[in-house]
Amino acid sequence: MQQDPDQPEGKDEKRTFSAQKSLGQKYLGFRLDDEIFGFELLSVREIIRMTDITHIPRSPAFIRGIINLRGKIIPVVDLRKKFCLPARDDTDVTCIIVVDIGNIETGVVVDRVAQVLSFESNDIEESPCFSGKHETDYILGIGKRDNKVVVLLDVAKIMAADEIDELVNHVKGMQSKTGT
Repeated sequence: MQQDPDQPEGKDEKRTFSAQKSLGQKYLGFRLDDEIFGFELLSVREIIRMTDITHIPRSPAFIRGIINLRGKIIPVVDLRKKFCLPARDDTDVTCIIVVDIGNIETGVVVDRVAQVLSFESNDIEESPCFSGKHETDYILGIGKRDNKVVVLLDVAKIMAADEIDELVNHVKGMQSKTGT
């Protein structure tokens, strides 16, 4: 296979492609504790205020439950739990960002939404590699803004494939029971 001249030698092709694809795009910035993260703006369907969430027994720990959003059952992921952050009570600025994960509209609980962020290509670094190859696959890149960093997330890769399958099965089971 011929090496792409634009591709750095020895780099993971998918990670580099994802980082290049995201360069210069807009992101919805949000906070978990004091850290700023961002989802690609095009993956965001809407932002809603925190609402009552119905817990689903025997669901993964990071699934907070489900909500009824205008007649549609939406699973809700607690990003704090998914990222192994300490639990925190919801506040008046805690909200749910509705995104598309694996063709399932999914709510993601965040501490608060910050703002829409735009980055030039030279303001985004590739995602770091730590001990395991797949540990940071969900990071599109690291945005640099005002001497701070913004972790730019690939919403479709926040959850592993088996977790998405489990989420899809939970939602399909709930929808068949409720007829939605």
